[in-house]
Amino acid sequence: MTTIEFITALFCQVDEQIGALPKHPEAHLWPSEVGTLGLLHARKGVGNRALYRWLTRDYRPLLPRLPERTRLLRLFKTHQDWTQVFLAAPTVLGVIDTSGIELIHPMREGRSPQQIGRKGLSNHRWLVGGKLCLRLNQWGLVVAWDCATANVADNTFQWLIRQCDAQMIVLMRHDSAWCIATQVDGKSEDLPEVRRLT
Repeated sequence: MTTIEFITALFCQVDEQIGALPKHPEAHLWPSEVGTLGLLHARKGVGNRALYRWLTRDYRPLLPRLPERTRLLRLFKTHQDWTQVFLAAPTVLGVIDTSGIELIHPMREGRSPQQIGRKGLSNHRWLVGGKLCLRLNQWGLVVAWDCATANVADNTFQWLIRQCDAQMIVLMRHDSAWCIATQVDGKSEDLPEVRRLT
């Protein structure tokens, strides 16, 4: 599959999901185009400037009304809530877990005033960066997610469990064992009770 075929197929998938959103009268791009470009940016995994150079150099015929780079990035930030439609539907059984994302080695912490992330413990390992928490359905598709700096505790993400109170049985890792996280007495303000699977 060529890159143009991939971009076209991705646009079709995005258009099926958010094609009904209206275009602002002064906007240069349709919502489906903004969504496609945002997903391309995430998929390509390069910086903002490199992505914009790649788009303008190789794919300008596909996007003749591509806005200037900073305006495009503002569009991504403004319409990031559109990505919620791509999340999977919850099922009866689900899994939630966090994973650390190391951005720099802990020995290099604090050397730059522009450092992103904090020093924290993830999976019994020190790192400087962030934590990503994913809630998956029984087929392994992402139902909900959140991220924070690495210095936060895993129970910061408990709101993801509360979000699916009556819909899912959520399994989570606790002390190297899988447990069922349920609400105590069905009250959402209480912390989840952890029951070890035997």
